[in-house]
Amino acid sequence: MQRKRLKRFWKWTRIIALVYVGVGLVAYFFQEKIIFHPEKLPPNHVFNFPIPFKEVNLAVTDEKTINIIRFTVPDSICKGIVLYFHGNRRNIERYAPFASNFTKNNYEVWMMDYPGYGKSTGERNEQVLYDDALLVYRMARASYSKDSIIIYGRSLGTGIAAQLASVRDCKRLILEAPYYSLDALFSHYAPVYPAHLMCKYHLPTYSFLQKVDAPVTLFHGNDDELIPYNNSRRLMKIAKPGSELVTIDGAQHNNLNDFPLFHHKLDSILLLPPK
Repeated sequence: MQRKRLKRFWKWTRIIALVYVGVGLVAYFFQEKIIFHPEKLPPNHVFNFPIPFKEVNLAVTDEKTINIIRFTVPDSICKGIVLYFHGNRRNIERYAPFASNFTKNNYEVWMMDYPGYGKSTGERNEQVLYDDALLVYRMARASYSKDSIIIYGRSLGTGIAAQLASVRDCKRLILEAPYYSLDALFSHYAPVYPAHLMCKYHLPTYSFLQKVDAPVTLFHGNDDELIPYNNSRRLMKIAKPGSELVTIDGAQHNNLNDFPLFHHKLDSILLLPPK
C-alpha cells in the first residue's frame, strides 16, 4: 500500500511539473502576443476622423517609420499639446475618439502608433518604445515650451509615458489605468512564476515616477478587471508629494471615459495655467 501511494505521489508530481514547465514556456515564448494586440494598416490607408487632424510619417530609418496623428486646434486658441501614448490594442483609430477630451480644451493632441501598430513599422522592444516616445517629444519641443506639454499614458502606454516624463520636463504627467510594472502585473496573473526572469518587457512605472518632477495625476476605476486598482494605490505610496489618485467608482478598464467624474477632473487639470 505504501509503495502504491509513493508511486501515485511521484506520478502526480511529474504531471504537475510538466504542466508548470509547459505553461511557463508558453508564457515566455508567446508574451509578445499576450501583451501586444496590434492591427496593421496599409501605407495607403486613409484616416477619417471627425475633428481636424494632420498625419505625419516620421522616417527614422529605411526600415522604420513612426506614424503620428496630430489632432489640431486653431493656433489662435492653442494652449499646448498632449502627447498621448495609447493602450495595447489595434492602433490609433481605436483611441482617436478620446482626442476630443483635449481639443475641446484647446490642446493639440499627438498620438503615435508603436512599431507594428497601424502604419508604424520596425522592430519593437522596450527600449524602442522609450526611444520612439523621446523622438515625438523632441518634435513637440520644436514648437512648444516644456510647460505647455502634457504627457498622457493609457494602460500599456502608462509605463512609456512615465519613462518619458522621468527624463524630460513637462507641465503634467497623467496616467489612466496604470500598472505598477509589467513584472508585477505578470505576478498577479501567474504568481507561481519568477516574473522578473521571464518578462522581456518590464516597464517599471514605479521606478520612473520617483524621478518625475512634474505634477502627477492617476485615473483608475476601482472595478478594473485587467489592471487591478491596487496598482495605482501602490504607485501613490512611492509617488512624490502633490500626486493625486482620482478613483472612478464602479469604472472598469475601458470605460473611464463614460463617467462624469473623469471628465470633470480632466477638464479641471487642462484649465490650469502653466507652472
